[in-house]
Amino acid sequence: MKKAFIQLHIAVFLAGFTAIFGKLILLGEGFLVWWRLLITVVVLLGWMRWKKQLIRLPWRLVKRIAIVGAILAMHWLFFYGAVKYANVSVALVCLSATGFFTAFTEPLILRRQMQWWEFFLGTMAIAGIYIIFDFHPQYKQGIAFGLLAALGSALFPVLNKQLLDEVKPRVLTLYELGSGFLFLSCFLPLYQHFFPAAYFMPTLSDWTWLIVLSVACTVLPFDLQLKALQKISAFTANLTYNLEPIYGIILALIFFDEGRMLHWEFFAGLALILCAISLQMIVMRWKLKRERASLHP
Repeated sequence: MKKAFIQLHIAVFLAGFTAIFGKLILLGEGFLVWWRLLITVVVLLGWMRWKKQLIRLPWRLVKRIAIVGAILAMHWLFFYGAVKYANVSVALVCLSATGFFTAFTEPLILRRQMQWWEFFLGTMAIAGIYIIFDFHPQYKQGIAFGLLAALGSALFPVLNKQLLDEVKPRVLTLYELGSGFLFLSCFLPLYQHFFPAAYFMPTLSDWTWLIVLSVACTVLPFDLQLKALQKISAFTANLTYNLEPIYGIILALIFFDEGRMLHWEFFAGLALILCAISLQMIVMRWKLKRERASLHP
């Protein structure tokens, strides 16, 4: 369990850089995600072929994985849309709504009773978002994209939790990213009609950031997160990912001078989000002790 939490926190820290790269890369959000998926799939496919880890999965599994891959592609698309149409801080703060959405989606998908404390802790994160961000009118589109990204982020670990019982983490990652790439390739022309991009080929600097984003901030965090999900719940993973906005906003302050977001409301919202995460860890430890006590009376 301890190793799983360490893996998860490393994945969250690396994920904090993804919005920074989204700002540095000049491509529009649609082609940014398309190239990110393509590079990541090529790198992962080459690595797994070299390690002889490639496995052909049955069609029934591939269809289920493809749905999750499409959700992942849309999550990234909306997330980088929030970065482009607002800023790094807004996009990352909106992701704190993930815990709130998970409190509803996980019981619905896994067909279990909703826990009141999950709803309560998720609502605390929503309150943190409200306090941190004062909803400037010019950021409305970015906020809408950010909240849709949070919904996708809530669905992704819940659906992955089920698939991990049947597929190894790295194989699952390859199939999900591959199916996400195919889905986005079909969806992108429609998206570009409503949100046209200035150009579709990366510049020299774009290539550099895309490669770093695809390898260090995609392949590695995915691997760590999926391994962690084998030991901990999807809700715990999503709640822990509420730290991603904190890491990202601090990085945005350093790289893009977004310090205007760090007024007293930021620290009040940060306190609520951290409190929600801390309470979740306490509840999880308490439940684990009870389970162990029941097994060894």
